[in-house]
Amino acid sequence: MKTIIISLMIMLSLGCVTASEKENSKMKLKVGDKAPEFKLKDDTGATRTLSEFKVDDVVLYFYPKNDTPGCTKEACGFRDNYQGYIDNEITVLGVSFDSVESHKAFKEKYNLPFILLSDEKKEVAKAYGAVGGLFSMFPKRITFLIDENGKISHIYDKVAVTEHAEEILEVLIKNKDDQSKKEGDEK
Repeated sequence: MKTIIISLMIMLSLGCVTASEKENSKMKLKVGDKAPEFKLKDDTGATRTLSEFKVDDVVLYFYPKNDTPGCTKEACGFRDNYQGYIDNEITVLGVSFDSVESHKAFKEKYNLPFILLSDEKKEVAKAYGAVGGLFSMFPKRITFLIDENGKISHIYDKVAVTEHAEEILEVLIKNKDDQSKKEGDEK
């Protein structure tokens, strides 16, 4: 009897995961879509919105948890390449379900120069499809590049944490160079 109950629970769980993933795929953001606006607390407790960064390109990266090996490598990659982002007028925003206090400690421990946003209610992660698993409870590692018009220009859903920040910077610089050449050709 115990085995039957456990088997039923597993089958129900798998059904929930499948239904959840189907729901996420219907709402999945695509390149060219307008990036969902948000209002979140940053690592200092200040409220931040996406629209305040619209003068720059934005790297909005979702990560599972502060101070874990993969997330630390990814964050330190952005830190180590940060001057390149600044030089090219690109804003980096990291988002996780962690609290403001946890973000503050993580930022201080690793000397992270960019903004970390707290999405404890998971609302922004859900809007961006950055949750998964059973009942959409678990964070996904996914990055969105958002242009100065608020449109999604690139989505990275397969992330190699040690190369991610450098790869994104190269793509954004190439896009800016291509845009400059296009504008020059139009004159």
